[in-house]
Amino acid sequence: MKITKAIFPVAGLGTRFLPATKANPKEMLPIVDKPLIQYAVEEAVAAGITQLIFVTSSSKRAIEDHFDSNYELETTLKERGKLAILNIVKGILPDGVSCAYIRQKSPQGLGHAVLCAKPFIMQEPFAVLLADDLIDGGKKSCLKQMVEQFAISQASMIAVQKITPSETDKYGIVDIVTFEKNLAVLRGIIEKPKFQEAPSNLGVVGRYILTPSIFTYLEQTHAGSGGEIQLTDAIAKLLQAEQVYAYQFHGKRYDCGTKLGYLEATIAYALKHPELADEFRRSLETITE
Repeated sequence: MKITKAIFPVAGLGTRFLPATKANPKEMLPIVDKPLIQYAVEEAVAAGITQLIFVTSSSKRAIEDHFDSNYELETTLKERGKLAILNIVKGILPDGVSCAYIRQKSPQGLGHAVLCAKPFIMQEPFAVLLADDLIDGGKKSCLKQMVEQFAISQASMIAVQKITPSETDKYGIVDIVTFEKNLAVLRGIIEKPKFQEAPSNLGVVGRYILTPSIFTYLEQTHAGSGGEIQLTDAIAKLLQAEQVYAYQFHGKRYDCGTKLGYLEATIAYALKHPELADEFRRSLETITE
C-alpha cells in the first residue's frame, strides 16, 4: 500500500518561544523566508503525500490561512507585476494536494493528537510529521527515504538518530536488533527514560509511518509521561502484535522546538539560500570577528 496521507500535530502551545508564540503559532516561525510548517509540508509532498491533515487548536488559525489562497494579496501582486513572488505564493500548496483540519480540544499529548485524526485516515497507513524537527535530507528527504523503505516492508516505521547520554530524558528511546542498511527491527521503546534505564542511545525524532492498527492501541493508552497520551506507549503495544522498524535516516536534523536549534537551522538555511548565502556569510564573518 502507498502512503498518501500525513498528520501534522500542530496544537502545541509553544511555551518555549514565548512571548513570540503568544499570538503566533510556533509552526509559523520563519526559517529565513518560509515558516517551519511549510518545510514539513514540502517534505511530505515530495514523498508523495496528497492529503495533509492538521490537528490544530483555536489559536492556530494562521496555519489554515497560510495554506489557503489569498485573493487580495494575489491580485495586488499581479497588478504590480510581481509575478515571481506571485508564483511563490500560489505554489505554497501544489495542485492535487488537499488539506483537512481538526481541533484537539485540549493538549493531551502526541498520541491523542494522532488519535484525533483517525476519522480522516480510515484503514490506510499514514505518516506523521512534527514541524519542530526540521530535517535537511539533501537530495532525498527523510520521509521520502522512509516511504521507499515502507514500499518494501509494508510495516510501521519510526525515524531515529544517535543522541548523547545526557539527552535520553528528552526523547523516546528505542531497543533494536542490529541495523541492516539503516533499518532495524524494533524490540522495545520507552518514553523519556533516565540515562540508567535507556536501552540504547537512539532517540526517536519527528517522522513516523504507521499502520492503522495503531489507533486500536492509542484508544487503549492512558496518560503516561508528563500526564499525556504518548504515541511511544501505543507503539510499544503495537510492536507486540506486528513488526515495527527503526530507521536511521540520512540527513541533518535541527530541533527547532528549542531556541538554539531554531537559530542553528536559521543560520544553516540562510547559508544555502540562493539569494542570501554569499552576503549572509560575509555578515557572519564580520559579526564573529
